[in-house]
Amino acid sequence: MGFGSYDESEQDNQEYDTDFDDESGLNSEENAHEGDVEYEFTASNDELLDRLSDIKESETNT
Repeated sequence: MGFGSYDESEQDNQEYDTDFDDESGLNSEENAHEGDVEYEFTASNDELLDRLSDIKESETNT
């Protein structure tokens, strides 16, 4: 058998554990967060646009 080869007869013998009723799963509500996020920008729009153009230029030059 070469690299990536497999025995097709093994495909019929696979067993999957699909029991999702157990308690070992992740409770997504356990880590739920509520609140607000506020951002304070110290740079002006022109400064931010200049920085964006610098980033775009550096990406095209690489």
